[in-house]
Amino acid sequence: MGAEPRAVAARGIAGVLRGASLSTVLPAMLPRVEPRDRTLLQEMSYGVCRQAVRLEFCLERLLNRPLKAKEQEVHALLLCGLYQLEYMRVPAHAAIAETVEAARLLKRAWAVGLVNAVLRGFQRRRADLLAEADAIDAVRHACPGWLLNRLRKAWPMQADSVLDAWMQRPPLTLRVNRRQGDVDAYRQRLEAVGLEAMPVPGAADALILSEAVPVERLPGFGQGLVSVQDAGAQLAASLLDVRDGQRVLDVCAAPGGKTGHLLEIADIELHALDSDAARLARVGENLDRLGLSARLELADARQPGGDWYQRDYERILLDAPCSATGVIRRHADIKLLRRNSDIEKLVELQYCILSNVWPRLMVGGMLLYATCSLLPEENTDQMTRFMAERRDVEALPLKIGAATSAAPGIQILPGAREMDGFFYALLRKRPAA
Repeated sequence: MGAEPRAVAARGIAGVLRGASLSTVLPAMLPRVEPRDRTLLQEMSYGVCRQAVRLEFCLERLLNRPLKAKEQEVHALLLCGLYQLEYMRVPAHAAIAETVEAARLLKRAWAVGLVNAVLRGFQRRRADLLAEADAIDAVRHACPGWLLNRLRKAWPMQADSVLDAWMQRPPLTLRVNRRQGDVDAYRQRLEAVGLEAMPVPGAADALILSEAVPVERLPGFGQGLVSVQDAGAQLAASLLDVRDGQRVLDVCAAPGGKTGHLLEIADIELHALDSDAARLARVGENLDRLGLSARLELADARQPGGDWYQRDYERILLDAPCSATGVIRRHADIKLLRRNSDIEKLVELQYCILSNVWPRLMVGGMLLYATCSLLPEENTDQMTRFMAERRDVEALPLKIGAATSAAPGIQILPGAREMDGFFYALLRKRPAA
């Protein structure tokens, strides 16, 4: 575990600091290091994003003056070094020496002395710096201040448990393809290769592994026997209550986890939309692995038109674009990428899509509105607004053991039954008065 994975991690984190998602950056980074170093690379990448607020707080006090904006890689490398010293089981002398050497690999010879000084400065001042950090609520929880304020306002009694959940590593949760087997049978296949898994109450097709492993170690993964999907996300397909022969519209379908689950549950005519061509291609790839098919269309669901708009549907799944505040433990870079100003824009985008797809729902049909957000503006407030402006909609009761009542709809909070945070509301279309 030398300097190379640290240099690669710094390049990737610098990309996140510039606005790229870690889920896009990391797959391109992994082939650049030896297989033995990939665990270290992933740990630093996710860990720095998870603890960024605390790390930035310390770094600001360790630097005599801020780095120039063009030196994002050096900035990211310093964050990697601090993360190793505080959160990883790497001997301090090795963390410092290899991080210093990584500055040379980044062709930043001028930064060698700076990296050494900052990391050794942290060793000397660690206790005082962390005490100062812990005195500030947002820094103590490594949470952007705007998000902490919104969370405490929305969930005053549950905020601390959510903050704790955000700091945890998520479990590896599987969805067993019921067309090719069941949970009990697949659990036995896992045991045969030395892997333990437990079912998830309330999620019929879910198994949680006791330890995360590469998908290549999962029996039959390439043949579509199983997929990786959070148990909270798996609830969508059952809540929509699809039946054989129905015509179903899947809006904002990428990357296709819920799409595949719907097709595993029932023989339906499924039309899946997404406005991003690359992400829509991933839907096709995931369905191919599962041996399933759907009609895929590149389309902007905010606009009428396109083939999808010429038909009516008995079921619609709207997995709305959102702040993703419910999945921060799985996508820690959200802490760096999301801004307070994004929320209002997302709320209007969600409402625009919902208003545009609703006319395509048959009378008596059902639409499941889903987000992976914890914010009422995107969830309950959105549903209340929509229902107040229409006479042809009613919210149906939903009950999930892991959910918190948030009528109209239900809210799953991160960590409940090892699930990520999701909001669901089921709307039925009735004849206009």
